[in-house]
This record gives sequence, structure tokens and C-alpha cells, in this order.
Amino acid sequence: MVYLNFTDLNEEAQNRLLEASKKDVERKFGDDIRKYVKENYTCFETMIEEEAMRNLYSYKFIFNI
Repeated sequence: MVYLNFTDLNEEAQNRLLEASKKDVERKFGDDIRKYVKENYTCFETMIEEEAMRNLYSYKFIFNI
């Protein structure tokens, strides 16, 4: 069995996974994040980016070699 983490992937794969994670986070938690941003005067895009990075570690990656 080979174990890889996110940083072992090439830049294109990292960007693709990060964009998918951003969409996933916005779909699941978008309303809650918007509410938090409005109450705390922070940047929505920054919050989505941070949550997307955290969300990546909940994914199970399967690679065909």
C-alpha cells in the first residue's frame, strides 16, 4: 500500500482538488460561513479557502497507478 498526502501531488492536481473542496464547503456550509462573515466583518473568500484546506484532510483519496 502506498500512502500519499496532498503535498505529494503535482500543482495541477492540488489546484483541482482544492477547487472541488471549495465547492463542497460552499455547498455544505456556505450559509453558515456567510452569516459568520457578516457578523465578524471578515472576507468570505478567505474563510472558504481556509475551510477548503481543512476539508481536504477529510477526503479519502484513491489513485489508479
